[in-house]
Amino acid sequence: MTEFPYSSALIVGAGPGLSASLARQLAECGVKVALAARNTDKLNKLAGETGALTFAADAAQPASVAALFDDVAAAIGAPEVVIYNASGRLRGALAELDPAAVEQAIAISAYGGFLVSQQAARRMLAHGRGAILFTGATASIKGYAESAAFAMGKFALRGLAQSAARELGPKGIHVAHFIIDGGIRSQMRREDPAKPDATLDPGAIARTYINVLLQHRSAWSQEIEMRPWTESF
Repeated sequence: MTEFPYSSALIVGAGPGLSASLARQLAECGVKVALAARNTDKLNKLAGETGALTFAADAAQPASVAALFDDVAAAIGAPEVVIYNASGRLRGALAELDPAAVEQAIAISAYGGFLVSQQAARRMLAHGRGAILFTGATASIKGYAESAAFAMGKFALRGLAQSAARELGPKGIHVAHFIIDGGIRSQMRREDPAKPDATLDPGAIARTYINVLLQHRSAWSQEIEMRPWTESF
């Protein structure tokens, strides 16, 4: 494999699914990994497996995000790769949704992405290099019934990614948005033996992130869409 071009990474909104696969594969590449979540207890096993450090943070709060980046920098250095995986999921009929809950969901999915990418950019610009990756969903390009809050947040995150890519790319910072168009396999969503690979393997998704991080700047991807090969939706 080509020598990995980054030495430190921060995953915000870390959990046991895609984030865990990303942490493992980054660690295998020799990268020092930091994991951030509101509840870090769920990350203890993963941290033990990968040697990652864990940090408690609320991605939707400016002071918390700023403190997170300061703490991570003190522990492993300013992260050269920042991955935003946090999402605010809220379902319900449009006429019945609680406006405060909708505000919070959008804050986590989109505003948090802005806060995290802003802190990342401030540090990366000083070095003229880095990578900021955003995790999107089917909702980034298609709003489903009773999923308005999630769609609004993910549409906004995609817009942020496109704007940031055009602004920061010429300054040496690779920004990319990943549309995960389908269900991710997990303990809660097991593969149906009758439909092999009808869900996305989190390890395969993570490998795509790694491949994007290995891209030469003359041919950077700004958006990647992944879906199961047996797509039926």
